[in-house]
Amino acid sequence: MSFATERTASSKDSRKWLSGSEILLRALLDEGVDCVFGYPGGAVLYIYDAMHDNPDFHHLLARHEQGAIHAADGYARSTGRTGVVLATSGPGAANLVTGIATAYMDSVPLVVITGNVSSDLIGTDSFQEVDIVGISQPITKHSFFVRRATDLARIVREAFYIAGTGRKGPVLIDIPKDVSAEKAIYERPERVHIPGYSEALEASRVPDEGKLDELISAIHQSERPLLLAGAGVIHAEASEELRAFIDRTGIPVTTTLLGLGAVPADHDLWLGMPGMHGTYAANQALIQCDLLISVGARFDDRVTMRLDSFAPLARIAHVDIDAAEIGKLVPTSIPIQGDACETLGLLNRRLPRECQRKTLWIDYLRSLKLGYRLSYKPSENELKPQYVIEMLSRTTDGGAIVTTDVGQHQMWTAQYYRFRRPRSLITSGGLGTMGFGFPSAIGAQLGNPERIVISVNGDGGMQMCAQELAICAIHNIPVKIVVINNRTLGMIRQWQELIYEGRYSHIDLSGSPDFVKLAEAYGVKGLRASSPKEAEQVWQEALETPGPVLIDFVVSQDELVYPMVPQGQGLQDIRLGPDIGGEANE
Repeated sequence: MSFATERTASSKDSRKWLSGSEILLRALLDEGVDCVFGYPGGAVLYIYDAMHDNPDFHHLLARHEQGAIHAADGYARSTGRTGVVLATSGPGAANLVTGIATAYMDSVPLVVITGNVSSDLIGTDSFQEVDIVGISQPITKHSFFVRRATDLARIVREAFYIAGTGRKGPVLIDIPKDVSAEKAIYERPERVHIPGYSEALEASRVPDEGKLDELISAIHQSERPLLLAGAGVIHAEASEELRAFIDRTGIPVTTTLLGLGAVPADHDLWLGMPGMHGTYAANQALIQCDLLISVGARFDDRVTMRLDSFAPLARIAHVDIDAAEIGKLVPTSIPIQGDACETLGLLNRRLPRECQRKTLWIDYLRSLKLGYRLSYKPSENELKPQYVIEMLSRTTDGGAIVTTDVGQHQMWTAQYYRFRRPRSLITSGGLGTMGFGFPSAIGAQLGNPERIVISVNGDGGMQMCAQELAICAIHNIPVKIVVINNRTLGMIRQWQELIYEGRYSHIDLSGSPDFVKLAEAYGVKGLRASSPKEAEQVWQEALETPGPVLIDFVVSQDELVYPMVPQGQGLQDIRLGPDIGGEANE
């Protein structure tokens, strides 16, 4: 990629000599950055020194670099704006790697700024030196190594442009210590034009009209059409166009894990989530449809399961901003490269106001949705994790932002929380990162101070970033932190029970801390419940508490996530469990 951003203008009062650190802060403010998540160290001391005299610049001191980048990620996913994280060289930069990969897998726009040793020490194995550009190259959209302070303003501008356009993703800026101290004149480019990238970006947004006509013809011919909507719909702010398309065509829809919220959960044509822990109706729809229209979904293996049995009867149309995703895994009859919002908008304007609905197909799927709805065995005395998630959904009317970690609680949240709005489920889908749930909620709350933010965690993942309780307490960030505490690594235990014949190996989390006391030690209110009645009481108390609260919900180890399609099997091999529907075979 060759960069040649045009230097077109700078205000007269900006033409004074500034340090590289001052230029960096000013460039971030000019990008509209209202909070940077970070952790200082020797290689970024000039940058942190510049913050001391800059009251306009807001920085949140995390307790670990991984917490900082997950917070920036949660901020970005929940607001649609680019998140920013700052760390020092060596271990500080290396601690960001999991967070960079998490954002890359889910196409989240981040600008990741790392310090490095001085330019004359690069490549000498000096103290706290690491080649973060080389390490992160496979998991970033682009990386910059800054050689001169005079380049910083342009590089920051280009980094935000790249991170937030096309298929979004993380961009890294690595700044040697001497560059952060070097003096230069601040010149912010008014426009960004990156030869090759900008032209390709423009060309990829608008779909080919002939392909749209082909898709419309396929819709008219289809007897059993189905829509699969993924995170690309949310990234493109295309939820309204998607709902208009569904209402206009009457095509049933299933949404991936990262697409939840793109269609309100109470929509009559929404079938739920597909795949490994998807609903029976959604998976049967994928098996039996004759036209599958995928919008902004990349056919993740947790959705398709065995590829050779995925949508076996369907002609497949795939809409995606990234041409590399089309046809990568699933043979595609109608490839459409385009922005999801642009493409759905054009389709809505070309389709008749109300298409002929496939009544038999819709009625059939409705019968599956009703007959095989998600269910579990309730108890008056024992607290079920599914009950906790239903309670969170009921008491917030499906309107909260919910972040999760990874595991059983993540799947129960996807199944039982009735999301009504896009950008409301914040979860690590592609990388499946434990330790993501709690710090991402901090970023989501800072980006959305008017909304209720709930962080749902397992007792395993909660211990991976629990130290960030400190910043909730210090800044009174009112996240409601839920721990679904079953004293085990629940999803691993479930696989060992169902697939490895009950040979439980290294999943016992005995010796974990008392989470209520842990919260209180950081200055956060802690509550506990182990029955449905207690759960209702303490959750109401948590909602009425203006600051952060941790609630330890003690649940049974024996609850399993159903439905489940075991890895390596097809969607038709779904196991419904003891409490859902009747016979699995139709």
